[in-house]
Amino acid sequence: MNEKAYKSMSFAGVAGVAIGIIMIVAGVATGIVAIVSGARLLKDKRGLTF
Repeated sequence: MNEKAYKSMSFAGVAGVAIGIIMIVAGVATGIVAIVSGARLLKDKRGLTF
């Protein structure tokens, strides 16, 4: 019985670390996309005339 609990806890720990790494990578990618989009908008703003 203890071995089953130990394996479950081990799996939960590994899954938590993996999900954390995935979230960091996704967050960095989203931040880069936001910065690039914002820079493109600021660059294109100069050409607008009303």
